[in-house]
Amino acid sequence: MSFKKLFALSVTGGAAFWLTDFAMSLSPIAANYKAAFSISYIPLAIAEALTRGVIVSFCVSYILLRFFDRIPTKNTILKSVILSLISLAAIEILSTSVNPGNALVYHIIDTIINLPRFLALGIVTGLLLRWMLKNGLLSPK
Repeated sequence: MSFKKLFALSVTGGAAFWLTDFAMSLSPIAANYKAAFSISYIPLAIAEALTRGVIVSFCVSYILLRFFDRIPTKNTILKSVILSLISLAAIEILSTSVNPGNALVYHIIDTIINLPRFLALGIVTGLLLRWMLKNGLLSPK
């Protein structure tokens, strides 16, 4: 596995996650959500979202490159989206287990708000991987 390819996939997916987060943060729904949970705009949109996006994208990209043939589809975008949705589910399950006092409604709302971010991450990572494979920069195992 090439670390340059892993780095490129991770940064691109993280950027897609962050851009989606930034675009969503401008909506009135996000303003109400941030106000309800006392979330300030600057740390969320600039540092935390970018860091979370790159970390999740690194995990998705690593698993995608490492287990490419074992993911049950031929479509690189679908493979990447499947992995990003699995990571969303894992994060939500961990969040629930760490803080079980939060109502189920909050976790459902949080999942719905996070869904576009994780979809963007998966789609962009899959598109870049498809481009790498098509141009011979990466060979399937």
